[in-house]
Amino acid sequence: MPIYRLFPLADPQSSNWDIAANRGEVLVRASNSGGARVIAASTEAAMAQRRDENDDVFSIRASAFADDKLYGVQMADDSPFDREGPDAVLEGLVDERTAGE
Repeated sequence: MPIYRLFPLADPQSSNWDIAANRGEVLVRASNSGGARVIAASTEAAMAQRRDENDDVFSIRASAFADDKLYGVQMADDSPFDREGPDAVLEGLVDERTAGE
């Protein structure tokens, strides 16, 4: 299964980043680029809600990872992670609001 790199596109000072808990690169194992966005967004929402599963569709739709003007997506051919395994965020997703707790 491919591994995708989600990376910031927008200017760091853009007000569009107000919805983002994360502004860095993220590596995601997913079957396609759209799936990578959804996995990153749902993982971010679950972290914000402090629960393992997220059923808050609004949180996923409001995620910066779903916005193609904020985040780009490309295959990460140089990833050190195994391509075999479940869909998952593999690296980089840190909730800045709770970092260091």
